[in-house]
Amino acid sequence: MTDILPYAAPALPPARRRLRILTWNINSVRLRLPLVLELAKLAAPDVICLQETKTPDETFPGAPIAAAGYAHQAFHGDKGYNGVAILSRKPVVRHERRFWAGKEDSRHVVVEVAGIELHNLYVPAGGDIADPQANPKFAHKLRFLEELGGTTILPKATGARVLVGDLNVAPYENDVWSHKQLLDVVSHTPVETDLLKAAIASHGWIDAVRTLHPEPQRIYTWWSYRNRDWRASDRGRRLDHIWVSPALADKVKAVYVLKDCRDWKQTSDHVPVVVDIAR
Repeated sequence: MTDILPYAAPALPPARRRLRILTWNINSVRLRLPLVLELAKLAAPDVICLQETKTPDETFPGAPIAAAGYAHQAFHGDKGYNGVAILSRKPVVRHERRFWAGKEDSRHVVVEVAGIELHNLYVPAGGDIADPQANPKFAHKLRFLEELGGTTILPKATGARVLVGDLNVAPYENDVWSHKQLLDVVSHTPVETDLLKAAIASHGWIDAVRTLHPEPQRIYTWWSYRNRDWRASDRGRRLDHIWVSPALADKVKAVYVLKDCRDWKQTSDHVPVVVDIAR
């Protein structure tokens, strides 16, 4: 794998002879559709994976997205929350929806595109209280993460497989602005980070971002709306991930964290993450 490339402007270099996949927790695709269309022009991904689309399927803005070149679409949404979508310039061979932790909500969609099995996943945030006894949302998240380490729903990372999405866990010390201060904060508690690391290890996944740019480099993909000046305080967390199977490890040529998108008007509190995979 090559080193991560610096990102200082919205436009990315062309991805010649590569498959470019972009993942972004959009926090309402209907509200932020203009940003999705702008990003499609600037980053020119072959595939866009969105999480937290927050709309049922009948109101998903598929037509304008298709007009922008992404005619091959697989999406599942719930009214006002959850929701995942895969939007592709290339044909999608198959498409499945999968369910986790005893709920039939819209958190996981799978397609095959360009010979790759692509998983787009949205792990529950888990609420504010890091106690499964006091907080049912956190208990649900832990069950989801436990299942992520099994093979009933998610297969082993064999062949050409990629998993992207908002996994709502910052697993390593430099994935958060303060490891010590966030140890009891949901998304960085030891029980969550241990479960996510176990899922990576049990399936044989490779964390593409951290492989390209290991610790102690600080990498964040989310900054709270509560921060008045998010860039000055820089109290971020790396919640958005790209995992690849070992067969694709040497084909990962670049990863971009599009930090500047956090400055866009009415943007998401997450920023897009992009991976280029050699064909």
